[in-house]
This record gives sequence, structure tokens and C-alpha cells, in this order.
Amino acid sequence: MGIQARENPVEAFTRLNVGKIPLTNGELIRALFLRRGKGEKVESLQLRIAYEWDLLEKDLQKNDFWHFLSNDLGRHGNRIGFLFDLVASADGMKDSADTYATFYHYSKKMNANGADPEREWLAVKQTFMVLEEWFEDRRLYHLVGFLIWEDMDINVLRKLAAGRTKKEFKEKLRATIFSRTMGGDLTTLSSDEIDEHVADHVDSLEYGRNSQQIRSILLLCNLATLLQNPESNMRFQFESFKTARWDIEHVRSIAPDQPSGRKGRVEWLERCLGYFHSTAQTPALQDAIRRFIDLPPKEATDATFEELHGKLLHEFRETDSGEADHGIANLVLLDYATNRSYKNAVFAVKRHRVLSLDRDGVFVPLCTRNVFLKCYNPSVDHVMFWTQEDREGYRKVMIEVLSTFFQGEWSDE
Repeated sequence: MGIQARENPVEAFTRLNVGKIPLTNGELIRALFLRRGKGEKVESLQLRIAYEWDLLEKDLQKNDFWHFLSNDLGRHGNRIGFLFDLVASADGMKDSADTYATFYHYSKKMNANGADPEREWLAVKQTFMVLEEWFEDRRLYHLVGFLIWEDMDINVLRKLAAGRTKKEFKEKLRATIFSRTMGGDLTTLSSDEIDEHVADHVDSLEYGRNSQQIRSILLLCNLATLLQNPESNMRFQFESFKTARWDIEHVRSIAPDQPSGRKGRVEWLERCLGYFHSTAQTPALQDAIRRFIDLPPKEATDATFEELHGKLLHEFRETDSGEADHGIANLVLLDYATNRSYKNAVFAVKRHRVLSLDRDGVFVPLCTRNVFLKCYNPSVDHVMFWTQEDREGYRKVMIEVLSTFFQGEWSDE
């Protein structure tokens, strides 16, 4: 039995849904569109809306599509309400703390004289088709995906697209990204000025003081690297990037982050031991690590650990006494698990972990992979150490990739 035309949809849904799932805007709005009406035309429209509704919800349940569109990691159930939120907001709905603000917006429209359910549904479908087009176009996917990750409102992006060709929209997105990540107006700069601006900005960034900006630049480098080759069909995995919580970390650890406390020290030593064991290297150091781990707490003194720690850093060539390197050329995106457990580890141990993820088919951002494979240094003397030459090569490529991204010709238009 259908919901009566004049029955309050909230009350009706509550009555029919007692003891089941919480109310959602999407389900309540569906009741508005599908409530009982008269005539074959109305029934035909409702059948079509119900069918198309399910198709849209099915597409929104695809996590690669959803995580391109949204930073909401917890929304697993009904997702079509997201579309109604967008349309209602663009239609003038005020921001509200009321959970059912979108439903009330539609309830008012659908109960007004001259209400046209087909027109209201068409607006939702058209919004979906725009988002789907952005998702299918490889360049738009990366440009829009970056700005959504930066919390840019999708309705703002829709306004940028309005009245523009696809090529003009992409250029507008590129200029918007430049403004947000580099500062300044891309359209007023010459090629040489762009190169200089990008280099100066990248060199000015420092971990801690500019962490959010660095995170954005590192993500953008990954996207720009993927877009360099128009013949490639590789796409950045926003779903894996967001759900695994990839964040910035030092390629080569810094002195202030040396492990402290017995637990931290033992974990650090066990990671070194695991690396040595897997590569069958330095049996004497392996024995020294095991002896320290087996020491009673009272005998595992600071001095004993410092001596062993120094030997290990010497083995990994990480004993230089310069200042801690917080520049972007010593930073990459690492997943939360690696970031949390391996942040104090030497380069060789982090490299072993990252390449193990890549080998096992786990998502690793392309530039992170390139760093630990040492792809940015044309004359690698040893793959297990992160040298000044490696940093300089990484910095140079980063600036070149970003400069090309902001001014290069796109041949896939």
C-alpha cells in the first residue's frame, strides 16, 4: 500500500520503518517522488524515476566513482542524497545544521502549486551526468579530483564549467589549481616566470610550517606525472589514496625523530633486523641487534643503544651531522601504516617496505615509488642510500613536472 498523497512523508516513513534503519534524506525524497498519484502518465513517470533512481544509486556505490566525488569515507549506504544536496544547494537552499534540510527543501517544492516532479528529477539526472562526464574524461578526472580532495565545493566547479567548452574548463581548472597551490595568477605569467615562480615556491616549503601545502604539491606531482603521457591510460587511485590515508613523511629520517623508550627502540631495531635478514647482510650487526633486544630492561641503557644506533646509521650511511632536512626534496607521500610504524626507519628499511607494498599489488603513489626506486638520479651509486644527489634529482624533476603541467600543451583535447 503506497504512502497517501497528503500524508506527511516523515511521519509515514517513520511509521513504516519502525525498528529498522534511520531516516535519510534520500529515502524521504524518494517517498515524495513516488507517492500515490492518479493517471497512467503519473504512474509511468514514477516507474521511470524509480528505475533511474536505482541506476544512479548503483553507480554512486562504485567506490572509485564515489571517492573521486567525495572525501566522505564513512558514507557506505544511501549515497544518492549527495546529488540532492548539490541540486538543492545550487537552487538556493541555505546551509543548515538540520539533518533533513534537503528533504524539507524538496518537500516545499514538490507540494507547491504547479510542482513538476519530472523537471525536478531531470535536474538531478543532469547533475549526475556532469559528474559522470568529469569522471570518464581522464584529464578532468585528475584536475577535478585534485580540487575535490582540496575541499573545493562541487557546485563551485559546476559554475566554472558553465558556459565554457571542455577545453576552456580544463584551462580554468589549471589556473585555479595554480592559484591554490602556488599563489598568483597563471594567466598573467610568461613561460620563464612560471618556471621561476614554481621553483621559488617549491624551495620555500618546509615540513611542519607548510605541511598542508606540501601535501598538496606532492599529490599534484603524482597527478601531473601521470598526465605527462597522453597515450597512458593510468589513473590515480583516489579511493586507495583517501582510504589508506597517505600523508607526508621524510624520505630519510631526521635526527630529532630517533626512537626513544624501550618499545620504540626495539621496534626500530626489529625493522633493521628484518631488512638485514631479508638481504642476508651483516651477520655481526644482526647478532648485535638480537643481543640488545634480549637484554633485560635495566641493561638496555641509553649508552648501549646509542652505540648500536650509531653503528647502524654508519652502515646505512646516515651519519652526516648537518641540519635536519625538512625541505620538500626529502619528503614523499607514505600510507598511514608505514608513516606511523616506519617514520624513524632508515631509507633502506622504508624502501624495502614500500617496494613490498608495490610488489604485492598495494597502491603506492607513482612518485613515491619512483623515489624509492631512485628513478630521479641518473647516476645511482647505491640503491640503499638516499644521497644529496638523489635529493637534487628529485627536486629538479618535481619542478620540471609542475612547470610543464601549468604551461604545457595538452594534446588530448
